[in-house]
Amino acid sequence: MFDIITFGSATWDIFLRLKKFSVQEEPAWGWHIVKDKKFITSKGICFNSGSKVNVEDIYFSSGGGGTNTAATFSKQGFKVAYCATVGDDISGSEIIEELRRLRIDARFVFKTNLKPTNHSVILNSGSRTDRTILVYRGASELLGKKDIPWEKLKAKWFYLAPLSGKLCKITEDIINFAYKNEIKIAFNPGNSQLSLPSKTLKRILKKVDILILNQEEASLLTKIPFFYEKEIFKKINKLCSGIAIMTKGSKGVVVSDGKYLYRADILKIKVIDGTGAGDSFGAGFVSGFIRTKKNIEKAIQLATANANSCLTEWGAKKGLLKKNKKFKRIKVQRK
Repeated sequence: MFDIITFGSATWDIFLRLKKFSVQEEPAWGWHIVKDKKFITSKGICFNSGSKVNVEDIYFSSGGGGTNTAATFSKQGFKVAYCATVGDDISGSEIIEELRRLRIDARFVFKTNLKPTNHSVILNSGSRTDRTILVYRGASELLGKKDIPWEKLKAKWFYLAPLSGKLCKITEDIINFAYKNEIKIAFNPGNSQLSLPSKTLKRILKKVDILILNQEEASLLTKIPFFYEKEIFKKINKLCSGIAIMTKGSKGVVVSDGKYLYRADILKIKVIDGTGAGDSFGAGFVSGFIRTKKNIEKAIQLATANANSCLTEWGAKKGLLKKNKKFKRIKVQRK
């Protein structure tokens, strides 16, 4: 039996760091920042059409919520399997090989020739935290209900990272199977899952043991502006009887157990790359929650430390904490 089986995307990530330059050097490097309110963030990246753009650094890594969370669980000493679909291509084979190197069981990872493996190109410009991501959603979306070997999925926990496409449609099937077989459920829904019919979402959330959301997702789920935290958690507590987490980026995290709210800030660190921070926090929390026998404060501390460590390295897996590695503990307030 596995301790945890994860579900979610598998992506081959390509990191490109564009060289920093002065205004006078812009034409030579072939790109520059454009400030315009037409962009959601009020700025965009402009490339010279038809020309080459120099890249200062390149880095390759597997990514995707399913593999990222599996990596944390494996490094934390749990027996882990990952269930997904990758393309029948070089990138898919690389992902499977990396899973095996990380001691993640890949027997439930299937290859398809219908679509290539998911790919992301992460452009870091200006500073190392200023990034734009080009996403191709490929083979991961093709895992269907009939493809999953349900009778072989024996585990204590399921972790569902964001699922999209065809895979989103079987979210309830996965959760129903876990609930029926007394498997604990950690659920980190993406926008596609939060956009499921309200009746479907209500049925799903009633069966979830740990719900992991960021501010935007919590607001989308509850239809309440994210700065009304108490109102958000009152509504979430009615929808989900388990632990509810709302991450707030640079402003820390709030966790509810239905009785108390637990709050923690972040530790100040030098961020190299933000890829996988949410996955490392979610999987870190579940790891700490399991290991400490449901101690929420210690789970938050491990989650925060794991996410911080992830942020100090390129990619979503290299910086993840290993079991028993010492780390600085954040102060957690309970009210």
